Amino acid sequence: MNFPKELQYTKDHEWARIEGEFAVIGITDYAQDKLGSIVFVDLPVVGKSFKKGETLITVDSVKAVAEVYAPLSGRVESINESLRDNPEVINRECYGQGWMAKLKIGDSGELSSLLPAETYEAFVAEEEAKG
Repeated sequence: MNFPKELQYTKDHEWARIEGEFAVIGITDYAQDKLGSIVFVDLPVVGKSFKKGETLITVDSVKAVAEVYAPLSGRVESINESLRDNPEVINRECYGQGWMAKLKIGDSGELSSLLPAETYEAFVAEEEAKG
């Protein structure tokens, strides 16, 4: 599993790359691996605001349907339109071309709730150990 150090994570398996007042959001390598082949992504509407923890995106795979929660409160600034036609790119490049949405951060105080890579990696190891 790959957990880039420059990203921050949630226990719901989302990642966030903080770029000033924006956060680029996606699902982690662990999440895409558990989902299997991703076949459809229901992206949010640009301009819509979400509270931290609300369902931001729905991902359909051959195994399951999963919700991607907003790791931070904010307004959708842009979405990765290419995922509509090529959702499987998330399986190949979840941290790169497989990004899902970019939010304008609404409450910078929520940044402290995100996990550094080392903490998230330990959390995933615990989840795996539980089976």
